[in-house]
Amino acid sequence: MWIYEKKLQYPVKVSTCNPMLARFLIEQYGGADGELAAALRYLNQRYSIPDRVIGLLTDIGTEEFAHLEMIATMIYKLTKDATPDQLKAAGLGDHYVNHDHALFYHDAAGNPWTATYIQAKGDPIADLYEDIAAEEKARATYQWIINMSDDPDLNDSLRFLREREIVHSQRFREAVEIIKEDRAQRKIF
Repeated sequence: MWIYEKKLQYPVKVSTCNPMLARFLIEQYGGADGELAAALRYLNQRYSIPDRVIGLLTDIGTEEFAHLEMIATMIYKLTKDATPDQLKAAGLGDHYVNHDHALFYHDAAGNPWTATYIQAKGDPIADLYEDIAAEEKARATYQWIINMSDDPDLNDSLRFLREREIVHSQRFREAVEIIKEDRAQRKIF
């Protein structure tokens, strides 16, 4: 059972219409290291992970959906008043022709989202290291988007997301240690 509160995890404010910045943010919406891929990866991996860390994957996976909602809100706010010419100038002409101002899962280069972005090896240690790498790549991408942005309001939300990626990476590292401990006690490698 889910209870949905119509409130973002962290407030999203945007100073001005900026389709170019929206194009960069689309990477975190539908890119290989974006929020959708992360949410689905973690929620899928939890079926083959030891019981002691299932809750972690569930918690972080559902939080990634909250991040996806924040990114969608940012993109919407950055483009809602953009003209077709502004979208075209920002490199979003193809997107506009296919989707108007609607969001669509693709990366910043326009490549559609694909299930090949979701990794699951079935080995808890391998999967968690994949998850750590995914969080670190997302953290780096958020930093690079912040570097490209001159919108202080938007950057505040992006910093929040970047920090959450760091926390997730740390939590996955802790989970690796828990599983290694369990394996050592049971002499399983």
